[in-house]
Amino acid sequence: MSERKIQNPILPGFYPDPSICRVGDDFYMICSSFELSPGIPVFHSKDLANWEQIGYAMDKSNGFYVDANTFSGGVMAPTIRYHDGTFYIINANFADNGNFIVTAKDPAGPWSAPHYLTDVPGIDASIFFDEDGACYIMGTGNVVRRADGTMDRGIWVGEFDIQAMRMDGEPAAIWDSALRNASSPEAPHIYKKDGYYYLVIAEGGTEHYHAVTVARSKDIKGWYEGNPANPVMTHRQFGFHCPIANVGHADLVETPEGNWYAVLLASRTFDGIHKNFGRETFICPVIWERGWPVFSPLSGKIDWEYPADEHLPWTEYEKERELDDFDSDKLALCWNFWGTPFEDFWNISESCLNLKCLKRPVTGPLKPMQRNNEKIYNNCISFVGRRQTYADFEASCKMMFMPEENECAGFIVMQAMNHQYKVQRVCKDGKQFVQLVLSTAEFDVPAHFPGFTSETKETVLNEIPWNHPDIVIHFTARGEDYNFYCGTSADAMEALYEHADGRLINPEKVGGMVGTMLGMFASANGNESHNYAAFDWFKYGQD
Repeated sequence: MSERKIQNPILPGFYPDPSICRVGDDFYMICSSFELSPGIPVFHSKDLANWEQIGYAMDKSNGFYVDANTFSGGVMAPTIRYHDGTFYIINANFADNGNFIVTAKDPAGPWSAPHYLTDVPGIDASIFFDEDGACYIMGTGNVVRRADGTMDRGIWVGEFDIQAMRMDGEPAAIWDSALRNASSPEAPHIYKKDGYYYLVIAEGGTEHYHAVTVARSKDIKGWYEGNPANPVMTHRQFGFHCPIANVGHADLVETPEGNWYAVLLASRTFDGIHKNFGRETFICPVIWERGWPVFSPLSGKIDWEYPADEHLPWTEYEKERELDDFDSDKLALCWNFWGTPFEDFWNISESCLNLKCLKRPVTGPLKPMQRNNEKIYNNCISFVGRRQTYADFEASCKMMFMPEENECAGFIVMQAMNHQYKVQRVCKDGKQFVQLVLSTAEFDVPAHFPGFTSETKETVLNEIPWNHPDIVIHFTARGEDYNFYCGTSADAMEALYEHADGRLINPEKVGGMVGTMLGMFASANGNESHNYAAFDWFKYGQD
């Protein structure tokens, strides 16, 4: 039998900001979901190599609110921990009231309603349970006082009353960063080993200069000393054309036999620049030498594969079906909505996914990203999609839809900030057409910066008359070479547009915060409608 390997990424596609914990012989991991709903996917593994999704921590039933906007807002950087029979997830929702905790007895759910933490500032809050049961929260903020009296960004920790869900006393600043004046020290996690409290953070920003750094202290609230080997993991030294980039944001886990691993985010690049997948979840082994962790020993970088841990039971799970013919009354876990689906715009009946032509277009005006926005429950986007996980792949769907004036529905390839390709069926002046539409947006600063404005442009690249009641849409991607086809059946296809440029919806400016989604949509483009588009099946697989 050939040696079993852990293949990176362990969660391919848009699964960033991983956090992991072990309970007995089982490993559980969560990731950011940004503006997708349900939110915060939960995964399970026995061997750290093979993972199965078992649920979501956030959905409409426990009060999850997120609006569809830039796609890069919402919930990000969660932490999962287990203590005394209960799982805890701490996170920030930038579409709602900020930092919160949800709890569960079973990580597959149900999870509690959010306990909002009005006294926990900053972002990327994390939770730690000490050996004596004491609970602490750590986070980021302008907490480090310099000699001239100014406050710099750094990491703080404070005692937390887990029963009352509130801070207990004043937090203490414990570290700033390994690199002097490093940008974005964030994503703190604390672990205890051999009498030391170890602090693992990300710094350098979540793009090219991303890094993992480590510090330690005998006192959890004491000022931490940095590891002389910092950064303990980064790929920024490899330049801008490294096939694995943006490495950082690590969380550590120990196996029952005492072996250590780090899960962390990174991005596979296209042509060394474009990040179609967004940020994905990778893993590397960790050893301890002279009181400090060594990430990916001897290599010093994230490798494409590692030998599987021989002490863990190799456990494979059923692979996702390439063809979803919607023969269940529930959507498979791979499917997501964009924004919480408060409106009644979708259903599965007679083995079809039906999407209503809602008033809101799938490409709408982009708003600045800020907390505590007014909640809007009747402004949903009729969209169901799944993540791109392969560089070369095919996707197709069969749709039954007869649009009226201004209505459209079809297949979409979607990235952040209104960057989309859409194959849509439309009605113009009483005549039926199929179009390929390219959407892009111009903006000067990111949506979470002051002064954000944007302008979205849509271009019809091709349209052809279409009078048949059904349409099969077929899409192929070979890296950034996109090809769109349509036909009356899977055996009768014609080219709608070949060799479209995928770089146009994956520009470096959009970055890799989120990844490409593939899916189905319907819209009445500002009008009221009772019309539905019926999707008989959707197929996605590696080419």
